[in-house]
Formats: sequence, structure tokens, C-alpha cells
Amino acid sequence: MKLLTFLASSAQAAVLWDGRFNDLSSAKDLNTWSWSNQVGPYQYYIHGSGSVDKYINLSPDYKNPNDTVSKQGAKFTLDSTAFWNGQTMRRTELIPQTKSAIASGKVYYHFSMMRSDKNAPSVNREHQICFFESHFTEMKYGWISGESGTSNPNLQWMTSQKSQWKTEWKPGVWHNIAYEIDFSANKVGFWHSEGGDPLKQVVAPVSASTSSNGADWHLGVLELPRSGYSDSVEDIYFSGVYIENGSITTTIGGPAK
Repeated sequence: MKLLTFLASSAQAAVLWDGRFNDLSSAKDLNTWSWSNQVGPYQYYIHGSGSVDKYINLSPDYKNPNDTVSKQGAKFTLDSTAFWNGQTMRRTELIPQTKSAIASGKVYYHFSMMRSDKNAPSVNREHQICFFESHFTEMKYGWISGESGTSNPNLQWMTSQKSQWKTEWKPGVWHNIAYEIDFSANKVGFWHSEGGDPLKQVVAPVSASTSSNGADWHLGVLELPRSGYSDSVEDIYFSGVYIENGSITTTIGGPAK
């Protein structure tokens, strides 16, 4: 009986890293982090030349209202200054600051995302969202390079540039997402729901080159340039961001801290 109890408890969910913005009083707290002072839940260095509030802002109004664990959410903005290190692509991204084993065994990367009609991301340009450096798994939105036509209204889950799931990204709809990543077995699955519904596995694990050093998951958005389509201000909202192992938490917002 003791052995069975231990096995059951060991399979329970455990938060490895908490990025739910609960410990930040404002986005200015992100500036506390630097390469010489690696504190707080996030690394903040992939952004444009302006002040932090040009690219990231926090508010209770920016979270999924069905998430009772998160105190606030974040609005990530791309504007005319959102170019990093002289690149031609616009970027606003955060990276987990943690020494936890978020890139080994089987783990779940959770986040919720939403867009509004105001400052809507362009359907005519490719947006890479919540991606790893090798892009073995990520969300994408808008027209993707090589597609026919000029626009694409779908939010898509991709593995190694291949679409595995898609839905039209309508304004005001919160999409709750978890990447099920088995770094040992080189497989990735996809969990999803809308609004306050519990997560369900909508794509069973597929093979992928699950390469990560534990410091290359990008929460945020990278937008590729496209000839003939000018830059406009675009906003994407995120909340309920955390990483866990064990069994997956399907309630929105995750376990209490």
C-alpha cells in the first residue's frame, strides 16, 4: 500500500517554473533581470529599442477571466520600433529564467493566448509564437511563407514547420494550450481548449527533434517581414504561463502556487 501511495503521489503534477506574472508589480520589474543579475521569472532582452512599456504591459484585464490562479496577464506589442539587434523581423519575447529541469523527461508547457479586434495581428504576415529556438514545436498565425494566396486567418500548432492542428483565430477568444513534450522519447503532443473549458489532448504525441538547452523557449511573438505589407501596431495577450511535470493539470490557470 505504501508503494502504491508513493507511485500515485509521484505522478501528480508539479510546477517546475511559474511564469504567471503573479510576482511582478508591473512590466518594469522585467528590467531587474540582466545577464549579470539573473533574477525573477523571466529573461528580458529580445525587444526593440524603446522602454519596456512599449512592448509588454501587465493588467488583470489582460488575463483569461476564467483563470482564477493568475492575478494578471500580459499584453505583448509589436510596433514600429520592435526590432532587435538590427534584425528585419519584429520581436517581443521573454524566456524562462530558471535552473529547473524544464527540458528533460516529460513536461507540459502551459499558456493561454488571445487577440482583440484592436491592434490585431496581420493575417498577411507570418507570426511565430511561443516557439523553441529549433522550432520543433510552436504556434503560428497568418500567411506562412510559401503558401498560395495572400492571407491566412488560422492559428496553427506546428511541429518542425508542419501544421498539426488549426482553427480560425477569432477576436476575444482565449485559447488555452499545453505542449506535451517528452524530451526522452522525442515526441510532442498538443492539448487545447477555449475560454474556461478544461484542456483536452487534441493531437496525440508525434515524433519531433525535441532539442532544447532549457533556456530557449520564447514566450511571445516573432513576425517575419513581407514585401508589400507595412508594419502596424499588433497586440497578443498571454496568461496562465507555467511549466509542469508529472500528470497534466487540465484546469485553466493551473495549480495554486
